Amino acid sequence: MKVMDPSAVGIVLLDDDPFMLKLLSVMLAQLGYTRLAACDNGEKALQQVTGGAVNLIFLDINMPGMDGVEFIRRLVDCRYSGSVILVSGENSRILESVEKLIEAHHLIALGRLQKPVKPEELASLIGRLKPNKGHHELPHPSRQAYDVDELRASIAQGELVNYYQPKVALATFEVVGMESLVRWQHPVDGIVFPDQFLGLAEQHGLLTDVTGVVLVEAMKQAKAWSQAGHRLPVAVNVSMDDLIALDFPDVVAKLAASVGVEPGLLILEVTEGQVMRQRSTILDVLSRLSLKRFGLAIDDFGTGHSSLAQLRDLPFDELKVDRSFVRGASKDLTRHAICNASLRMAHQLRMKVVAEGIEDQEDWDCLSDLGCDIGQGYFIARPMPAAAVLDWLNAWDKKTGSVRLQTA
Repeated sequence: MKVMDPSAVGIVLLDDDPFMLKLLSVMLAQLGYTRLAACDNGEKALQQVTGGAVNLIFLDINMPGMDGVEFIRRLVDCRYSGSVILVSGENSRILESVEKLIEAHHLIALGRLQKPVKPEELASLIGRLKPNKGHHELPHPSRQAYDVDELRASIAQGELVNYYQPKVALATFEVVGMESLVRWQHPVDGIVFPDQFLGLAEQHGLLTDVTGVVLVEAMKQAKAWSQAGHRLPVAVNVSMDDLIALDFPDVVAKLAASVGVEPGLLILEVTEGQVMRQRSTILDVLSRLSLKRFGLAIDDFGTGHSSLAQLRDLPFDELKVDRSFVRGASKDLTRHAICNASLRMAHQLRMKVVAEGIEDQEDWDCLSDLGCDIGQGYFIARPMPAAAVLDWLNAWDKKTGSVRLQTA
């Protein structure tokens, strides 16, 4: 991950305690962050946000006058798109709720610091700050910027491409698979992310076409990597339109046969919310896919409403713990407990567990200590084009080789 130059980072500190403002200023200055504006109330902080480029806000949520929750709402009106770190003495459950609120407003919740703030925790958290964020930066174009004819043409012309994010065994550092993530290689706009066009595809009945393109490309890559000596099962997200098509298992099997790839090199990912609908049809489809030896994973685990019933009735091989529980699990007791419970339950059902969204060493160590099988996230690697995978594999092997010897 590219690290921002501390001298280029604009920071606003918002806290009604003068001592805390002074303490944070000194700590940040020692780390090289000198573009600081210390504010003791929300109105002053908002003036800073609207008056110049601000990348990061340290926010105390419990203040007289405008509290932190109201301040977050006002940030949205200012079109702020940077990051927020919560600094508070409140309990973790309240902070968790405020972080969810920040994310619901499409802001970046970088993490939280408990008072009294420890320098090492501050340094670790601010190290996550990503470049090119500030209130002048507008979000990516909305999906309304594209029309259905343009999307339909992109599918026909092969503009949809797969990016791949590695999945690594936490105990051995071995790369055990990839997740395929679709992108639109737009001839004018460059890489367009799926949240900008999948809604359009769903609205106009094109999701099955998108899935077909992603599946074929994923199968070809899995076969190519296998022939190069890397057995890397590839996970593909499937849509609701796919899951309610009774012939979907036959379609996938025919595609695999035409590409010449074994079913075991493909994992089909299904979210909890999907299996809540048209249950009998989905049971039919998933059972037949399992019989044909395709892998099945339940994605975003813990975010749905009937997880236990789904695990009991559906033939999943893999459970993916949602990133909202993984990130910060090393410090947050609630997230730690959810990860631990999910792991124990899945292992008793003989399922492998994937932790999504691992972003730092602390979360890697935490999930590893809990006995999680596989990790995935920016701490390991960002999604990359297929052409970059083999070089990344070689670099990862060199990076982790000595660690494997020490743990052998």
